[in-house]
Amino acid sequence: MGGVRTALYNYFLAKKLGGDFILRIEDTDQTRYVPGAEEYMMEALEWCGMKFDEGPKQGGDYGPYRQSERKASYREYADQLIESGHAYYAFDTSEELTEMRERLQKAKVAAPQYNAVTRETMKNSLTLSEDEVKKRLDEGEPYVIRIKIPRKEEVRFHDAIRGWVVVQSSQMDDKVLFKSDGMPTYHLANIVDDFKMKITHVIRGEEWLPSAPLHVLLYRYLGWEDVMPVFAHLPLILKPDGNGKLSKRDGDRLGFPVFPLNWLDPKSGEQSHGYRERGYFPEAFVNMLAMLGWNPGTPQEIFTMDELVQTFSLERVGKSGSKFDPEKAKWYNQQYLRTRDDAELADIFMVKLKEEGVDADKAYVTAICALIKEKTQFTSEFWDFGSYFFQKPAEYDEKVIKKRWNENAERFFPAVADALSALSDWKAEAIETTFKSAAEKLEINPGHVMQLFRVLLSGQGGGPVLFEMTELLGQEEVVARLREGVEKLK
Repeated sequence: MGGVRTALYNYFLAKKLGGDFILRIEDTDQTRYVPGAEEYMMEALEWCGMKFDEGPKQGGDYGPYRQSERKASYREYADQLIESGHAYYAFDTSEELTEMRERLQKAKVAAPQYNAVTRETMKNSLTLSEDEVKKRLDEGEPYVIRIKIPRKEEVRFHDAIRGWVVVQSSQMDDKVLFKSDGMPTYHLANIVDDFKMKITHVIRGEEWLPSAPLHVLLYRYLGWEDVMPVFAHLPLILKPDGNGKLSKRDGDRLGFPVFPLNWLDPKSGEQSHGYRERGYFPEAFVNMLAMLGWNPGTPQEIFTMDELVQTFSLERVGKSGSKFDPEKAKWYNQQYLRTRDDAELADIFMVKLKEEGVDADKAYVTAICALIKEKTQFTSEFWDFGSYFFQKPAEYDEKVIKKRWNENAERFFPAVADALSALSDWKAEAIETTFKSAAEKLEINPGHVMQLFRVLLSGQGGGPVLFEMTELLGQEEVVARLREGVEKLK
């Protein structure tokens, strides 16, 4: 969900400003490669209605759009940083790095890191002689290229959501820019690609805020400070109770999806449920996500994609985390369900009916959908909620029967069954009039038997508009169910 929301906000802004929305696959860390993840991501974003102007599928003037395919273009910038004195070679082995961290931990250093202080005791081109460095490079000794963070400097940048951010360079470490496998890290690759692709805005999650000062320095050191994009770091999506970042485990524990589509982890075999497969409409999912962290400044809650594009602004994105409410997500789906075309819903429902062995006329199913969509949140609930339209109820709501069934009911329902069987105009209004007239003749309050009437017809204590439901069930079926119900409850 967090990744989709980030993409959405980028999409809204790109389209609002008349720009291009670009999909770039950032796969420089091959150790984290997951088979099928790229295809899954594209399918998920397409399901949400986000169309890319440029990307691996669409192509474009600034391709290729996978960083692994741009590998050769990054080295020159790493070399440029070394030549300008803003980066250096580091030959430390993993064992030596571990020893350094353990040494610092013993010295009570809270967050051991490779920085302006510790690099002076490590094996790199700042501590080794020029000849020694050349020899190691000529012999093919493994190395990484690290940025040289100044020891005491203030790094300032403006975030479109958070305002001015100021970080002391003494709190930063010498991040790896170029790895021993010949691939750049995220930090270098993104800065180079954003520059080459003429990216104007970078909207990403709050977890990337600590990396932003490093990126600002890279723009400066590469001579691109004048074309540095606008940065905006989004607030976290929080757990329903507001305590901490929402995670997959929260969804598993509380029974709601956190993925847009079903996802099967190819490594662990673990299945994660998706909003699409749970019956959410993509428009509802998008609308719900858009409001998690942003608000339009008005009471309006339902927006089309076009309206979101026109209304969205970074100025109205909040700084603090936004609590995810699973019930609100269902509410959004319910709003979109109610606006769906009845015939379209009938097509969805008829698939379920076929599974249940029910052969129904589409016009009849369409009329049913028009009634029950007002009372449901998902099309997957249609069968459980409206199966009585196709078969007699197997049982009645016990609470209603226990509370309402009495001598008056026993007198009333045979009488109303007779009255309804004689009705020549089988329409909701006429059915209601007949129902109330039968009650008045027996001096019974219609309100006292109305819920029982529903239960005898549907088995349920609640449901769609009662007399419209009665009309749709048909005269013969209604009369038969009433008489059968009276016999069962005697």
